[in-house]
Amino acid sequence: MTVDYDLIIIGSTPAGVYAAVAAAGLKARVALVDPQPGQTSWLGQGAIYTRVLSEIGRKLEQMRDAAQWRIYPQIADSTEPDMSQTGFPSLPLTEVMEWANLVVANCSEQNSPAILAALGIDIITGEGEFCRLPHLGFVVNNRRLRSRAYLIATGSRPDISDIKGLQTIDYFTPNDIWHKVLKVGKLKVAGSTSQPSLPKSWVVIGDEPIAPELAQTLVRLGCEVTLVVSTTRILFQEDLEASRLIQAQLEAEGIRVLTDSPVDQVREIEGKTWVQAGNKAIEADAILLATGEQPNVESLNLEGVGIKYTQQGLQLNQKLQTTNPRIYSCGKMAGGYPCGHIAQYQASIALKNALFFPCFKVDYHGIPWTVLTEPQLARVGLTEVEARKRYGKNLWVMREYFKELDQAQLLGQTTGYMKLVVGRNGTILGATIVGSQATELIGEITLAIEQKINLGLLANVYYPYPTLSEIFKKTAIEWQRQRMSRNQTLKNFLEGFFNLRRSWSK
Repeated sequence: MTVDYDLIIIGSTPAGVYAAVAAAGLKARVALVDPQPGQTSWLGQGAIYTRVLSEIGRKLEQMRDAAQWRIYPQIADSTEPDMSQTGFPSLPLTEVMEWANLVVANCSEQNSPAILAALGIDIITGEGEFCRLPHLGFVVNNRRLRSRAYLIATGSRPDISDIKGLQTIDYFTPNDIWHKVLKVGKLKVAGSTSQPSLPKSWVVIGDEPIAPELAQTLVRLGCEVTLVVSTTRILFQEDLEASRLIQAQLEAEGIRVLTDSPVDQVREIEGKTWVQAGNKAIEADAILLATGEQPNVESLNLEGVGIKYTQQGLQLNQKLQTTNPRIYSCGKMAGGYPCGHIAQYQASIALKNALFFPCFKVDYHGIPWTVLTEPQLARVGLTEVEARKRYGKNLWVMREYFKELDQAQLLGQTTGYMKLVVGRNGTILGATIVGSQATELIGEITLAIEQKINLGLLANVYYPYPTLSEIFKKTAIEWQRQRMSRNQTLKNFLEGFFNLRRSWSK
């Protein structure tokens, strides 16, 4: 049987596009099927809008801090700018959304259909489904596409919780919040009456990492925010000290955090939305649901080709094969890992297995995980709890705080720490960083774990001064100091050696 392609990718998500470009670079013949043109690409762009608006919120926070020192922008015929009730400068943000549109357009341009086609990728738009007979293929626009292998990268959609009354009210999700804002065409800090604005008060519901990220963005844009989680603390899967620090920061910025408060029902009373969370009733103008995601696969006829899946994702092996070995999946479809860089890693593994021989397996031990709050959270490898379960007491836990760094003092960003879980021989088993630029700093530790670089070697690296990266050297030096303090034999030898040298000098 002849085939049309070496690989057919279903879904133009960032992971799908990455796989298509990589396959074309290997001279494979590849087709990229976009079931819903514009929608899957928008889902990838939504994260960019969140980061852009989060950055605007951070700048507004800085302006508020500057106002405490009576530092104001120079405005004609005014000694001080008008301030909103929240303490933020009352700024029209129509220009901000224009800037956000420009950023998204620039980020998306490299993956435009024209550029992908120029790389040799066949772009096919339209919904389709798998078919088994007479041979495995994918039917789209009444055309049967055949390939040696297939990659499902259709992304996911919000998993709407079974909350009583939810279907009777309007609500936002992480995928559509900024899209709905863009449909209005204008955005500004809540509180002004000159332009359409975001709802003033929000209830953010969900245990996912995106929930505190969006809650912080909204509060920095001038909204009143209540974050409701069903677990006993936010970011329940993360290091206890890290989640408590980030929760304290959110509360310091004015976010009301309700933990251990599952939402039972929502109701609309006299134009206001009421949320029943635990034993508390919360009034709000809008609800944002961040309760997880489920795969977009219902229309693909997966049952017809023997693929098993649940609401959490497709059933995959370590090679990212579905229960049909010729069909692979990556990204949010693989379940449990919503970060874009992890989806890209999965796409690279699936791609090698699909195009060559299925012998590559995923290993997430050396893949970092990030939460883009402020302070940021990044971790890689084993957490302290996981390491102690595996190694018992045969490890060291090293901490270094940002407040000890001159650069952090200069930036006024002293909140945070780095925790390294280290074996007795200096092998780095895992790291958690909470603080400014944590998502940038985690890269060096990721490389150290991947290449099995001993922590002691970092003590010999001289970082530019002043920089936040000095935290690695400080931690390595502290590890060496503690190691020596516990080695009585070495201490006795050194003491005797220097006593001897001093006696020679007499």
